Amino acid sequence: MHRIRYFFILLMIVLFASSGKARSTIFSDTIRLADPTIFLDKGTYYLYGTNSPKGFLVYKSNDLKNWSGPVGKTQGHALYIGDSFGTKGFWAPQIFKSADKYYMAYTADEQIAIAESNSPLGPFKQKIKKPLSGSGKQIDPFIFKDSDGKLYLYHVRLTNGNRIFVAQLKNDLSDIDSTTVRECIAGDEPWENTAGTNWPVTEGPTVLKHNNLYYLFYSANDFRNIDYAVGYATSRSPFGPWKKFAGNPVISRVNIHQNGTGHGDFFKDKNGHLKYVFHTHYSDKTVSPRLTAIIDAKWSSTKQDADVLMIAPESFYFLKNERQAK
Repeated sequence: MHRIRYFFILLMIVLFASSGKARSTIFSDTIRLADPTIFLDKGTYYLYGTNSPKGFLVYKSNDLKNWSGPVGKTQGHALYIGDSFGTKGFWAPQIFKSADKYYMAYTADEQIAIAESNSPLGPFKQKIKKPLSGSGKQIDPFIFKDSDGKLYLYHVRLTNGNRIFVAQLKNDLSDIDSTTVRECIAGDEPWENTAGTNWPVTEGPTVLKHNNLYYLFYSANDFRNIDYAVGYATSRSPFGPWKKFAGNPVISRVNIHQNGTGHGDFFKDKNGHLKYVFHTHYSDKTVSPRLTAIIDAKWSSTKQDADVLMIAPESFYFLKNERQAK
């Protein structure tokens, strides 16, 4: 009996050690960028996100499956500390192109800045190192270009919670028009504040325009909460008012089976298919380093006023760094 008990205990130890090693192997090559965004340019996908205290690393891929990097011009970074505004807290970059220039909107020192480059790989720099105007702390920028060419900055202001605001940008991207600032979204629904805190969080805005309707996607709950999730609201104007979707959240641990799902960005692949890149917690018990993943999305026509954005949970996968840059 003692021999059987000893053998059973030994077997459990071996199995536990093996499972731990397997989990380490699974995640060893997974890209670890929070607040990610993907930018497609000239047949190449570029991936950026929150990870480095020195700026923003960038990875590249031709097929969204095989990634290499970091490949930025400065020590793997597309934007490197000292070249543009900010000394710490480099969060939530977004890349866009205007004319022949590439621009990066980002957070640093809990302020928002815009830097420019001649390449998606950087270096992104500012001639005058300064943030955009605005009182208090501002994070999580997303620049939306409307069909009439006007530019809007969706962002988060830390005021009685993390609340999403919008302001029209000046045509030269030098600053916002402060007379146009409007609040869009606050965390006032149960799924948006499952911990019942006094500081509800809505953040990570992304805007799509579909059938002349504006869709504002956002994440709710503190990013450390396992219920961090994505929902959306719609409006007939880029300034609102916004009507939250009754089926929120559309991405959460309920349908993705991963904790902390959120704060990403939509993009279209080379075939025009809509996808969402976002982050999850590292494991069931650990938040960071957060892992980067992609999921498919598509529009579904309904008899209601607005089409519904459908998420395909079965398409979920983590991004792997197949080849480290030399």
